[in-house]
Amino acid sequence: MTTTLTGATADGPADTPRPAARAASRTAAPKRRRRLPQTPLNPRPSLPLTLVAGLVLLYTLLPLAWLLINATKDQKGLLDSFGLWFADDVNLWDNISRTLAYDDGVFLRWLLNTLLYVAAGAGGATVLAVLGGYALAKYRFPGRRAIFAVVIGAVAVPGTALAVPTFLMFSGMGLTNTPWAVIIPSLISPFGLYLMWVFAAEAVPTELLEAARIDGSGELRTFFTIALPLLMPGTVTVLLFSMVATWNNYFLPLIMIKDPDWYPLTLGLNAWNAQAQTAGGEAVFDLIITGSLLTIVPIVAVFLLLQRFWQSGLAAGSVKE
Repeated sequence: MTTTLTGATADGPADTPRPAARAASRTAAPKRRRRLPQTPLNPRPSLPLTLVAGLVLLYTLLPLAWLLINATKDQKGLLDSFGLWFADDVNLWDNISRTLAYDDGVFLRWLLNTLLYVAAGAGGATVLAVLGGYALAKYRFPGRRAIFAVVIGAVAVPGTALAVPTFLMFSGMGLTNTPWAVIIPSLISPFGLYLMWVFAAEAVPTELLEAARIDGSGELRTFFTIALPLLMPGTVTVLLFSMVATWNNYFLPLIMIKDPDWYPLTLGLNAWNAQAQTAGGEAVFDLIITGSLLTIVPIVAVFLLLQRFWQSGLAAGSVKE
């Protein structure tokens, strides 16, 4: 009897777990992690949204895959093989060389014309948008609200609605069938002006400009040394939009340019496509597809090189400190 009581006292009550047992129980049954609540910064995966994003990605990449695959085929392979798979022979480099040499190398002439229109038109539109947006955002002058209304109205007007009046005006000045008929209208970018206006209002602090003026800095020096570096993300964004619009411009050159020597790539490839529908014309569908592939390579390269500036330009002003 005494031995039993002594043992019970030494070992403790029978239903009390020992420290080793308690540690083992904690190891065997770990605590479940607490799931964080769903917030905009911590969203939960959504199967419907994932499927929709996958369909959008497929819709975007499928034409590019078709273009790349069919650029490797010759004329016979285009007609005899499945559109989304390669033919027996890969003729990509042969197609590229034939495209560049066809019709005395007119493709290169069209490429240079397009580069001219992009450099003069898109580059000039970007410069004017930066200057105008900065002035409208940081200066107060009579008629500023009226200019704002005109810019918003110009953004809402489609370019095709102005094509015929623009043609009649340039025809009266004798500028049709010249590069100026494409370059001058491309200099006007209401969307770029509005974008730079909004961006400059947030990206360039007014206090910083006032401090520079107090220190004796002139307006031009203040703009180039202080404002312009701060405007660089928005400038690159406007430049990219203007470049894409000018590079893909088709309707304006169609009504303004009649001389094939001044065609951009869009009109030139369409002229090759129309050859198959004319009497005695040569069908060059393989060269058209290869030329289309070569047409998108420069603009894709520019997007990849300037992607970080473009993303930062779109996100600027979205977070306030």
